[in-house]
Amino acid sequence: MSTEEIARERIERLRELARDAAVAGREERARRYVRRARRIAERNRLALPRSFVRFTCDRCDAYLRPGRNARVRLQDGHVVVTCDCGHQARYPYEE
Repeated sequence: MSTEEIARERIERLRELARDAAVAGREERARRYVRRARRIAERNRLALPRSFVRFTCDRCDAYLRPGRNARVRLQDGHVVVTCDCGHQARYPYEE
């Protein structure tokens, strides 16, 4: 098993742990998991999975849960996700 495969598995596991921690209300623990996953990706020069990027805040490293700590709106061909910290992320979509 290559180091890249190990890193990808570890990032996926940390995403699951961050989601579970956020659901349980342990926001700071979820942030630690997100930071650790990003650091693993940086060290191994890997792109983070789309599911990870779309559900984490780039500014505060929070695991985003729509309706709890994130607001999701549709605007003219893109989705706008706003974190509680005020950071906005925009992603295109096709109608």
